[in-house]
Amino acid sequence: VQLQASGGGSVQAGGSLRLSCASSKRTGSNNAMGWFRQAPGKEREFVAAIGWGGPAAYYADSVKGRFTISRDIPKGTVYLQMNSLKPEDTAVYYCAGSRGAAITMNASAYAYWGQGTLVTVSS
Repeated sequence: VQLQASGGGSVQAGGSLRLSCASSKRTGSNNAMGWFRQAPGKEREFVAAIGWGGPAAYYADSVKGRFTISRDIPKGTVYLQMNSLKPEDTAVYYCAGSRGAAITMNASAYAYWGQGTLVTVSS
């Protein structure tokens, strides 16, 4: 399974971007998907996750109310809509496919990783 993330770019604070994550094939009918990010000099951190079986989603406190994760099951694509972007959102964003159905913020639960897409937010 290969995941291809896209949609990154440079925006000013307050702007919006939508990231996409396309899967080369279905990771499984009940695999949760997530987004993580890694800022320069910092560890990778959880951003958001969604299950395939329903609309349930989970967000990091730092993005709650500003970011929305969604998925198009027939297309095998997961999206991350990012609004009201802040300079501290600057990072490389990675999409990931979980080994199971449970929505989790634990990176070790994710078996498949995309290559990352850079988001830069200027003040």
